[in-house]
Amino acid sequence: MFRSKIRYCFERGLIAFWKASAGLGILVTVSILFILLSQSIQFFKQVSFREFLFDTQWTPLFADKHFGILPLLTGTLLTSSIAMLTALPLGLLAAIYLSEFASRRSRIIVKPLLEILSGIPTIVYGYFALVFLTPVLQKIVPELAGFNALSPGIMMGIMIIPLICSLSEDALFAVPRGLREASYALGATRINTIIRVVIPAALSGIKASVILAVSRAIGETMIVTLAAGQQPNFTLDPRVPIETMTTYIVQVSMGDTPRGTLEYQSIFIVGATLFVLTLAMNFWLNTTKRGMK
Repeated sequence: MFRSKIRYCFERGLIAFWKASAGLGILVTVSILFILLSQSIQFFKQVSFREFLFDTQWTPLFADKHFGILPLLTGTLLTSSIAMLTALPLGLLAAIYLSEFASRRSRIIVKPLLEILSGIPTIVYGYFALVFLTPVLQKIVPELAGFNALSPGIMMGIMIIPLICSLSEDALFAVPRGLREASYALGATRINTIIRVVIPAALSGIKASVILAVSRAIGETMIVTLAAGQQPNFTLDPRVPIETMTTYIVQVSMGDTPRGTLEYQSIFIVGATLFVLTLAMNFWLNTTKRGMK
């Protein structure tokens, strides 16, 4: 009786702790949204919504001030697209190899080694892109500037390869063996089985890895801060310097901008735009995933 009462109190305490943890997460999220929204309202009292969306110049810290988000938006999407073009094929191919072709011993050794890449500090990736990858690419790509979108985009792709590979490999490995054997029994080759049976069966997990990788690429800061140039050019040319939304937030948050000014409030509108972009990307990918089922 006494033990049962202790167990009951313990379970009730755990339930209360879990509820408090969930409530804390919701409270933090609501607080962030409130701060972004309140500061964004103050920003739009001085800057028109039309200028923010359609002006092709972003110069809040200059004498001639412009507040068009397009240069930061295109810079963010450009580097993220290069990162995904780098990471997606390499990550999926690595996942397919580990799941379908590698021996158990190789899988145990190779997978942890690959996941070490995700533990390297992003500032190391940024310096590597700046001092090594960019000079190498300048020998291959003509007119590549010292600061550009191509080098940090590729390095971001290398950084998120373990994220795609690990989650996709887990999804592929979880596909029941019976599905593979049934495909072989019908005369399908190993490659056909992987493409037509295993990958479709694991598509949900693969899409989840893509969603996380895209969000990680869009929100990356240090690599683009060091190697992209911090110049808000409205361009889709990966050879020239660009500035992403996260880079601008770092630039203005260094402490030189007075609190409460329009320049200071621009940090929050950029953060709100980044939040909306990430939310829209996740919503679109999740909608696509449901439509493909």
